[in-house]
Amino acid sequence: MANKFAIVMKGYPRLSETFIAQELLGLQEAGLDFSIYALREPHDDATHPVHRAITAPVHYLPEYIHDAPWRIVKSIWICRRMPGFRKVWGLFWRDLRRDFTRNRIRRLGQAFVLASDLPNETKWIYVHFLHTPASVTRYTACLRDLPWSCSAHAKDIYTTADWDKREKIADLQWLVTCTAANVDFLRNVAPENHDKIELLYHGLDLERFPAPAPSECEGCLKILSVGRAVAKKGYPDVLNALAALPKDLDWTFEHIGGGDDLDHLKTRANELGISKHIKWRGAQPQEAVIAAYREADIFILASRIADDGDRDGLPNVLMEAQSQNIACVATRVSAIPELIEDQKTGWLVEPNDPVGLAQAIETLAHNPQQRIELGTAGGRRVRTHFSHEAGIRDLAKRFGLAVETSTQDAA
Repeated sequence: MANKFAIVMKGYPRLSETFIAQELLGLQEAGLDFSIYALREPHDDATHPVHRAITAPVHYLPEYIHDAPWRIVKSIWICRRMPGFRKVWGLFWRDLRRDFTRNRIRRLGQAFVLASDLPNETKWIYVHFLHTPASVTRYTACLRDLPWSCSAHAKDIYTTADWDKREKIADLQWLVTCTAANVDFLRNVAPENHDKIELLYHGLDLERFPAPAPSECEGCLKILSVGRAVAKKGYPDVLNALAALPKDLDWTFEHIGGGDDLDHLKTRANELGISKHIKWRGAQPQEAVIAAYREADIFILASRIADDGDRDGLPNVLMEAQSQNIACVATRVSAIPELIEDQKTGWLVEPNDPVGLAQAIETLAHNPQQRIELGTAGGRRVRTHFSHEAGIRDLAKRFGLAVETSTQDAA
């Protein structure tokens, strides 16, 4: 039996996108009948346990036209009889005039493959990310005359041209995004379709995270960060902050995550004379990440707005760290203040402020009781306000599934 829903994403599975895998598993458990279509094959060597629990079939589109030219030609031949074949060419040429790139051409080629591969029983396409995956989905939906919807996140919102976002929002049925800041931004971009844009926190599947470990405040201060080594994560600020800590403070810093900037960061740590304190672990599966959370005293994430406008939304790693009652130090960027209340459930500093980061770390280093209080309050806030169950129920209802609402949620 063919799956009735198609879920499109840029790559699958990806270690850095546990929030998507968590959502997919939640929809699977809610009874959604779907297949996964990815624009490229995975580049990570490992997967998380949540990926292994997802049983939906996975299909890969050709990442580049030159990888599978005959597959694309065959798909165009199949698509020539589809209801939107003429319309999609007009849509594509209008887009290409404003975005004359090979990327735009590649997305049309992928859309032909996707449209030809989708089973006849498919009745809806749902896509993660408003940039290139949504372009492929929009062209595909046009070809097949299918409704589609989108989940928008961070980079895809802030680095996509306004005209592109506006026209996609006009064509789709609904869009959910993971922060109130994103909702406000997108409604300002597309005010005529503001009612299509709604808030849907990813939340955290707390069942997949163990109960917090008892706090131990003795010995070397263990500082942890989890995130890709890219501009928006602000790791140069973290290194400068660590270098500014008092010489008599005993600390270690552990970084988990891949990213193009890793070699540069290692070089910078050498220049600052702090390499002996740092362990670079690269990308890790979730079991290893959870183990690192449980050993850390402070979690730090110095998010900032990159030069191209890219920024975090509401980083899942902050919720994960807080679920383990770790005192979190983060920056006032995007939706992070929606999660962390400064010096109540964590500690906030301004972005691009290594001095402020250093002061926060030093203060918490010398005040273990404050670390415990902030970590406990942060964990309580995540468990109370950021469980992913409400979001899964919302999505399930949007896809026509009957879901039960507990008395607690209805209150």
